[in-house]
Amino acid sequence: MELPLVVGVDGSDSSLLAVDWAVDEAARHGLPLRLLHASRWERYERSRPSLSTDRPAEEAMVQHIIASCTERARLRNPEVKASGEVLPDDAVSMLLAAGHEAFALVTGSRGRGAITGLLLGSVSLAAAARAVCPVIVVRGSERNLQGSFGRVVVGVGDSTSGDGAVRFAAHEAKARGCALTAVRAWRSPAQEHADQPLIADDASGANEEQASDRLTDALRETVREHPEVEVHRRPVEGPAHRVLLEASAEADLIVVGALRRHGHFGLQLGRVAHTLLHHSECPVAVIPQRV
Repeated sequence: MELPLVVGVDGSDSSLLAVDWAVDEAARHGLPLRLLHASRWERYERSRPSLSTDRPAEEAMVQHIIASCTERARLRNPEVKASGEVLPDDAVSMLLAAGHEAFALVTGSRGRGAITGLLLGSVSLAAAARAVCPVIVVRGSERNLQGSFGRVVVGVGDSTSGDGAVRFAAHEAKARGCALTAVRAWRSPAQEHADQPLIADDASGANEEQASDRLTDALRETVREHPEVEVHRRPVEGPAHRVLLEASAEADLIVVGALRRHGHFGLQLGRVAHTLLHHSECPVAVIPQRV
């Protein structure tokens, strides 16, 4: 049985965009779609004596949200099997639990309760930082959301444990029938050797070559397993978070890994993933890597 693509919905404009994006994603991969909405009204209403046969306003609202989102998904693509459910829990706990049996979690970038000025909702941030499965935060311009660039970008880091992000990105590129661009940032030592330009040039060349070699190593299995995917290697000078942020401008999806250390609690996101989740110009997929 195939794991579903799980979408957290709350009726906000951001979550509706996430539903639309997730329907298209489910269709690409041939996956069922599971729409979830979190509400704790049941816990309170069941403990109170009912003085009316009418449904509580909160119950009516949450049922409307999940029904309308499910109908939206079915209208967008009737061939995608979509189901909706309201769960009596908070949104973060609901999504983290659902992630144990999900192909991936999909969220919007901001929820109904987002504070004005915040670039990313707390639920999306917590899911991306703690889930055991891939988390995709839907954000960006219309062109990026519609897949106009024909490009999936993946950031390649230092550790081989991050190669799970490369595999996920390759799978996405294959499903979309588009190119895969692997980006590896490297830093110039020019400032350290400002008074010795020849040494600086040699060191820069060595650093760029190391970045290129790391890309080759990270992509070796992908090239072998997916010969039909057009793969581009891009070693780019600069800080990784800035390099990948610039790459997101002309991407349909950007993929990065995030380390999950055993025994550690709270948010587990590096600077690169954190920056992309807040500022990327296309949807961001965060792939957990256990260390």
